Parts: sequence; structure tokens; C-alpha cells
Amino acid sequence: MAYCTQSDIQKRIPETVLIELTDDAGDGEVDTDNVGRAIADADEEIDTYVSMQYSLPFDATPALIRKMSVDLSICNLYARRAHLDVPESQKERCGADLKLLERIAEGKLKLDVPDPAKDSDGGVEATTSKSDRVFSTGRSSDSSSGTLDNY
Repeated sequence: MAYCTQSDIQKRIPETVLIELTDDAGDGEVDTDNVGRAIADADEEIDTYVSMQYSLPFDATPALIRKMSVDLSICNLYARRAHLDVPESQKERCGADLKLLERIAEGKLKLDVPDPAKDSDGGVEATTSKSDRVFSTGRSSDSSSGTLDNY
């Protein structure tokens, strides 16, 4: 699941700019495939940092993650067009987002999501009791349990 949508991006930059950043065919339309790739790349970058502290995917996308996805997606779109200068405010947003992601990865900044350590997912648990053993040593076998003594 993507953290943001094309609609989220269009709320931040004018459609004419989005067309200029994505329209490789020259038809005057937003190329949704290019937008999708920019979003996927941004989300992959976010996941790389966030996965250090949180289980992914999120049940619901935190607002901060959505904002960062939009910012990084826009930067990715500008990166497609070397002849266009990234607005200074956008550069600053992306730089700030990367610093936030580093703080999240280090555990210095918490997201408003359930703590994975306290989350009871009913997953696999390891046990260390003797009764869980399949094989044993030093006991004779009546073939009802798994011992290697008779082999």
C-alpha cells in the first residue's frame, strides 16, 4: 500500500508543474505511471528507515509518513528533470524528512502507531522446557519417544 496518492501530490504542486515533471510523451497529461514510480521509490526509502523500529506494513498510514511520502515523491519527480531546479523550499522539506527518518531509525523519534514490542500477534514462540524435546540422550527407548540411543 502506497503511503500517498497522486491526489496528495496534486494538493501540494500545481497540475501544470506535475505535467511538466511527468509528461514524457508530450501529450499534455500527467503520466500516472511516472507518478506511481516516484511514490514507490519514496515509500521504499521511507520503509528502509522505518523498518528499523516498526513492523511493516502499517495498519493505517501515520500522517507524518504520508507527508514525508508526498515530499520525497515530489523530489523524485524533480530528479527526473535535470533541467528544472527543485524549489528551495522543497529541497529543505526533503532534507528535513531524511533527518526525521534517521531519528526514527535510531529510535529517537516515535510514530503514532502501536508499539510492535507490545503487540500480541499470536506468532511463533520459542519454548525451552524439557517436555518439548523430540530427541533425548541417556534413556532407553520404548519407541514411544524420539531417542537416538537405540541407533
